[in-house]
Amino acid sequence: MALHVRGVLLPEDEVRDIWLVGDRVTFEPVAGAETIADGGFLIPGLTDAHCHIGIARGGTPITSLDQARELAQANRDAGVLAIRDAGSPYPYPELDDAPDLPRLARAGRHVAPPKRYLRGVGVEVGAAEVAATVAAQADAGNGWVKLVGDWIDRGVGDLAPAWDPETMTAAVRAAHAAGARAAVHTFSESAVEIMVRAGVDSVEHGTGLSLDLIDVMARQGTALIPTMINIRNFGGIADQARAKFPSYADHMLALRDRFPEVVRAAHQAGVPIYVGTDAGGGIAHGLAAEEMLVLHEEAGMPAEAVLAAASWQAREWLGFPGLVEGGLADLIVYPEDPRRDLRVVRSPTRVVLRGRVLR
Repeated sequence: MALHVRGVLLPEDEVRDIWLVGDRVTFEPVAGAETIADGGFLIPGLTDAHCHIGIARGGTPITSLDQARELAQANRDAGVLAIRDAGSPYPYPELDDAPDLPRLARAGRHVAPPKRYLRGVGVEVGAAEVAATVAAQADAGNGWVKLVGDWIDRGVGDLAPAWDPETMTAAVRAAHAAGARAAVHTFSESAVEIMVRAGVDSVEHGTGLSLDLIDVMARQGTALIPTMINIRNFGGIADQARAKFPSYADHMLALRDRFPEVVRAAHQAGVPIYVGTDAGGGIAHGLAAEEMLVLHEEAGMPAEAVLAAASWQAREWLGFPGLVEGGLADLIVYPEDPRRDLRVVRSPTRVVLRGRVLR
């Protein structure tokens, strides 16, 4: 049966009637459609652009398809109707088109340096194997590759790039040659500079970004996914490391403290910013709304910019058309205008995924 929704469509800011026929949107009236909402504010659903369905909270890799489904459902139930899994140690291509789960853009496993990443999560390889491993992981995903650009180097006692600059640059080229976009985990100043100048497609976290690099990202169209609720964990990381690695601990705190200004500068410079939580590891699944509020309250992004970063712009970036003629039948209805009070994103009145009413 066709569904009918009437409300203020964002970002157009116009009262519109929308019909959902199967998994498609139309603005042409459909006789006999069931009206499921009349009033409120409409967006195409939230997006978590940095999520790990293959990792449960605490950093434990999942071991079954049922676990992947459960974590995807936790995000869906929070209004997240599209996910980019930024690296999974467990393959789950069977869920790509699952009718009851968010739409998925996936990387394969993280490509990481030996013994310098979370145990059991990445494929750990030396420099000579990076390009070939990137190509293999492009095949394992459905359009993305995840690179670990830096991590603590215990010999140095601080963050350091994963490999030499030539290898890291070649990794981006290998991803593009395989038809995939490349996302890179970076905390440090040195690694993010290497990867941005190498033409990486998205910077994950990006705490080490400088103003010069922000300008480069804006010119290139390189995306930033700040994962600000995860950066809040840097204090605990520093506390655990301080006895053995005091320089690393101080560095992590400095990166955390400057980060809201980094994100604010990136937004003002026109860098594409998308909402991502880094769910899995230290962050629970289903917190996209909380990340939105942090971007608004701490980084100073206007509410409408945050909504775009979590909804229509993020979906377009991932290739999931929104509430346009012929678009995908995902939408959320809010009772009040989220541009006036962003906290309403915690409490949708209607959630529709793939033309099916979830709430």
